[in-house]
Amino acid sequence: MKKVKIITMIVLIILIAMVSFFGVYTQVQNRMENQVRDYALDMDLDGARYVRLSVNKESTEVIKDANGNEVETEEEMTDEQLAENGYTKESVPNNSEDVLTVENYEKSKKIISERLEAQGVGEYEISVDSETGDILVQIPENSATDSFVSNMNTVGKFEIIDADTKEVLMQNSDIKLVNVMYGSASSTSNGTAVYLNIEFNKEGTEKLKEISNTYVEATDTTNTTEDTNTTTENTTTEENTDSSETDTAEQTKEITLKIDDEEIMTTSFDEPIENGRLQLSIGSATTDADAFQDNITQASAMASVLDSGNLPIQYDVASNEYILSDITNTHIEYLAVAVGIVILIGLLVFVVRYKVNGLLSAIVFIGFISLYLLVIRYTNVSVSIQGIVGIIVTIILNYIFINKILSTIKKSEDSRKLETVKEGIKESYKEFFMKLIPICISVIAFCFVSWTTISSFGMVMFWGITLIALYNYLITATMLKVKAEK
Repeated sequence: MKKVKIITMIVLIILIAMVSFFGVYTQVQNRMENQVRDYALDMDLDGARYVRLSVNKESTEVIKDANGNEVETEEEMTDEQLAENGYTKESVPNNSEDVLTVENYEKSKKIISERLEAQGVGEYEISVDSETGDILVQIPENSATDSFVSNMNTVGKFEIIDADTKEVLMQNSDIKLVNVMYGSASSTSNGTAVYLNIEFNKEGTEKLKEISNTYVEATDTTNTTEDTNTTTENTTTEENTDSSETDTAEQTKEITLKIDDEEIMTTSFDEPIENGRLQLSIGSATTDADAFQDNITQASAMASVLDSGNLPIQYDVASNEYILSDITNTHIEYLAVAVGIVILIGLLVFVVRYKVNGLLSAIVFIGFISLYLLVIRYTNVSVSIQGIVGIIVTIILNYIFINKILSTIKKSEDSRKLETVKEGIKESYKEFFMKLIPICISVIAFCFVSWTTISSFGMVMFWGITLIALYNYLITATMLKVKAEK
């Protein structure tokens, strides 16, 4: 029975090691794919997208009336038409000299950072050149990177204007916050709709209430007069008044919502909005998971732009390129081989010093490394260079801990007794983890550091120390107890 238990645990460890080191492959179409999740690598290992934003130096031609007010025209006007209307055409810089200040450069950097964080980009590096205003952003390369890049230099100018007169009714200063909501489109629909929820501040709420009372959908009033026939004695007089309809259709007043001078929608209101919240439907209600995720991504991008405020300076994407890390897969393979050789030597020491207990502990140790690497993959820990250091430190700590257990048991008068093994394990746990308390406190603090390279080390160490405690209690201790049983 004792041999069956030990063999069962060894087989389990071998299976975990096979999955961790070699993977699980299944056929997908005409190729074999590993179903075990890959490591999430930090930018210093996986490379990154480097995006340089430069201050826009271009000018835009605008038409102004005799009073100097800007005039919007749907069609391009000739010089003769401009003269007839008393208009003039001027070339206006997209960024005037008075906005090109260090203060606005820093403000732009801060806004871009807020947008990246709002879109879930936890790891990024951003810097600004205080002389030229150029902003360099470094973000991880993944399927969402292009979407992040496209929103970096969006000014985020928000306007609600009169569709006819082009009068600006509301703008960015009226917004309190913007977020994304979703839910059932209607009680009769199975689809899920995504909404951009814009919540306005106190002043904006009053403006929205007034606008929603003014820009309402008009109703048609129709009066109909039927034919009237009048007959008199001896003389029949027919007065035919043809059916006539008097239509009184009050023209609907509409508003246009614009973001960066691009029309998002033109509409009117069905009823007054008094709660200061405007919900815009993004896409259409859907039951398709991919379509729903696309709507969420689009809405999140718009929310991050509007919620962070508009950029004080208009930027262009000057460069956008993916740069590989200086640390290649070959470097990592060399490191893995070197660590593997050191581990093998350490396990041989176990066998030589502690005989059967050492052999069982060596097998258990391999199982720990295998399971630890799987835990790192499935907890989405971003592995950086510091994270690799954390993995190596964790392996060393686990080696020291197992050696402590075996040494304590060996020092006992009769190391083969079950009670001796239990007492040795208990004593080792108490002594080892009491000394580890300062390290544990530091590791937990590192987990909450915004700098990814440090948080990577903290997260790797956190899961490592947790696994040392649990794995050795469930596997190593059990293996040694079973071996000591009579």
